[in-house]
Amino acid sequence: MLLKRLCLLVLLVLLLVPAPAVLGQPLPAAQAPPPRPRLASATAPVISLAPASPEAVGLSSQRLERLKAVMQQHVDQGRIAGIVTLIARGGKLAHLEAYGKMDVEKNVPMRKDVILRMASMSKAVTTVAVAILIEEGKILVSDPVSKYLPAFAQTTVAVPPPPGTPGAGRYGVVPGKRAITIRDLLTHTAGISYGQGNLAEAAFKAAGLNTWYLADKKEPIVPLMERLATLPFDAQPGEKFVYGYNTDILGAVVEKASGMPLDQFFKTRIFDPLKMTDSGFYLPPEKRDRLATVYSAKTDGSGITRAPDGGIGQGDYVDGPRVCFGGGAGLLSTPMDYARFLQMLLNGGEVDGARILGPKTVELMTANHVGSLYSEGTAGFGFGFEVIEHLGRAGRYGSVGAYGWGSAYFQRFIVDPHEQMVAVFYSQLIPAGGLDLQDRWRDLVYAAIVGPPPAQAPAASAPRR
Repeated sequence: MLLKRLCLLVLLVLLLVPAPAVLGQPLPAAQAPPPRPRLASATAPVISLAPASPEAVGLSSQRLERLKAVMQQHVDQGRIAGIVTLIARGGKLAHLEAYGKMDVEKNVPMRKDVILRMASMSKAVTTVAVAILIEEGKILVSDPVSKYLPAFAQTTVAVPPPPGTPGAGRYGVVPGKRAITIRDLLTHTAGISYGQGNLAEAAFKAAGLNTWYLADKKEPIVPLMERLATLPFDAQPGEKFVYGYNTDILGAVVEKASGMPLDQFFKTRIFDPLKMTDSGFYLPPEKRDRLATVYSAKTDGSGITRAPDGGIGQGDYVDGPRVCFGGGAGLLSTPMDYARFLQMLLNGGEVDGARILGPKTVELMTANHVGSLYSEGTAGFGFGFEVIEHLGRAGRYGSVGAYGWGSAYFQRFIVDPHEQMVAVFYSQLIPAGGLDLQDRWRDLVYAAIVGPPPAQAPAASAPRR
């Protein structure tokens, strides 16, 4: 009898207490992890960037007219010479527009296949090159840079002199607390700047290393970066986000780890597989007429003027020495070439059957690796990309998980896995004189989204207004 009552009591408890979640049952909404981005299938590759109407990919043609009007307005006002804007969604090219002139003095209209100086948008390509070698076991993220470039075995940091020290431009030098690693370079936390406005600015200038522009250098990237290693840096490794030569050093690492010049590595491992036929460090003379002219905002705010020849103005990309391959800011590319590169990242490392990286590698690259060191914690920073972690903290249009970067020539790209979108703003303006057109462009891009991308669209869905 006692056993019978005990069994009845156990049965009653089981009926009254909710059962635990069974294997495979979804977690409550508040705890559910975000869905993984939809990636291109390795067995059935999508033909990426085929033209499509905006409405076919959840964009509004009417709202894109607003974007076009604002771009054209700034051109008409003489605030910028020429622009190209591009939006792809769900792997389809829904928007590619050119505005203004690629050469004002010669009255040459901006063309959609224009060749552009990419400056710091080169960094994403170099980061991918490093990631390829990581996947092949030739580089570890935790490796000391000195494994590939021995000059970095013992680096130093410039520190302010004791109070009351006489003389201007003086500073102290202390040893680095630890070795600089590949991860430090990928995240710009190695403490290495471009040598402008830092304590050791005079030393950087004397070494010929006080600008991001390297196309005029008459020596290869490896000895140039080895000379950089002898200079005192701005901060201790891992303690501060310092934007500078980090990705150029990575380019030298790629040369050492792969045994190939950086331009050949890019061509054979990235550009050729992705059909980026107009991308590279220097321009063949027969393509000279497609290279856009660089303009500069006038200091008095009255418009723009043609930038000087050479240097960061028109550059040395056709007739220069052509020997220094700067992975940090040295590439030339076109709107469609660079969009194919970004679409590869959005697809998890593959475009049109050409796999460059694995999806987990892209996931690692686009995670925040620096905590709150970047942008006072309003955004994160991964391996070469700014990453949005929280829309409220970022304070601008976007999505959690979206990533991107920009260029000294007033260019910017966005890769948004949640919206399955690639968006790019191309121009050749330096300095931009405080122009806020990129912010307006970003807002207008996101405002044009009125429905889900085609890969995520339900069978019967009404577009958002």
